[in-house]
Amino acid sequence: MPVVWCSMTVASMSMIEPAIEALRRRLGLVRRESSQREHSRGETTIVPKDSIAGNALTAVVAIMTFLAAVTSGGVAMVIGTASEWQSDIAREITIQIRPTDGNDIDTQVLKAESLAHATPGVVEVRTYSKAESDQLLEPWLGGLSLDELPVPRMIAVRVASSAKLDIAALRQALTAQVAGASLDDHRGWIDRMRRMAAAAVAGGLGIFGLVLAATVLSVAFATRGAMASNRPIVEVLHFVGAKEAYIASQFQRHFLALGLKGGAIGGISAMAFLALAGPVSDMFVGTAGEAQATALFGAFSIGPVGYAMVAAEVIFIAVITAITSRQVVIHTLRTIY
Repeated sequence: MPVVWCSMTVASMSMIEPAIEALRRRLGLVRRESSQREHSRGETTIVPKDSIAGNALTAVVAIMTFLAAVTSGGVAMVIGTASEWQSDIAREITIQIRPTDGNDIDTQVLKAESLAHATPGVVEVRTYSKAESDQLLEPWLGGLSLDELPVPRMIAVRVASSAKLDIAALRQALTAQVAGASLDDHRGWIDRMRRMAAAAVAGGLGIFGLVLAATVLSVAFATRGAMASNRPIVEVLHFVGAKEAYIASQFQRHFLALGLKGGAIGGISAMAFLALAGPVSDMFVGTAGEAQATALFGAFSIGPVGYAMVAAEVIFIAVITAITSRQVVIHTLRTIY
């Protein structure tokens, strides 16, 4: 029996001797590099810092961070524009006076103006003349003569930002005292703005979720590849009693550095892209495309909050990269051993 045990031991040692030699070469190489770079701590690493797989993962993380940052920047601009629109629309109501038989429309307009001025919270009342009302319809009707048509008159009423206007009372007074009058508080437009902002947020979260899932999968594959290429070293460390937490921490530190590097590259590129979007958009001022883009995104600037969001995304993706690599290493070690 002792002879059998000795033969098994010799066989086991002969199997791990190449791995031990590879580990010695790796550690010796790292020590020489560390001494050349004058690292005071003299720490070694299992995973090579510079490798094709590591550089590829850095590029993937940079691309994913760039896409996530540009998406969040676009969502931030849409939300900001929608909030401004909601605020502007909420502070303005429109009174429409239609021509009716037996009533002078100019007299009815003056009555509506007086009621609007007498309403608490109103800061400005602007009445559109007949010519201005015709101009509002011209884009829809072209050069058609509107002299014979019963074109309604419009009154724009602006409300103080801090005031709470009693719209129901004003609507009731207009209905009772002004013939053909109706009041529009633009509530339908406000609801549409809210739905648009909610859709933009949902779309941004969906894209960010896809980017995050792709990053996690990429890190998982890269971690498995690194473990496969360094399996002899991992086996020796496990054989001599290294804990799973120690081996996992080596991979976690390596991939955290890759995540920070790739995230920083992608985040800085996204910030530069968003910063240049404003000057580039100024080159197309006056065109139909510029008007539509301005209506949707407003000013092409995400502001300090947007840039802080991009920086937070860089850190978040780097942390996710490190956590993913650690979990993959621990799971793989438990599966193998």
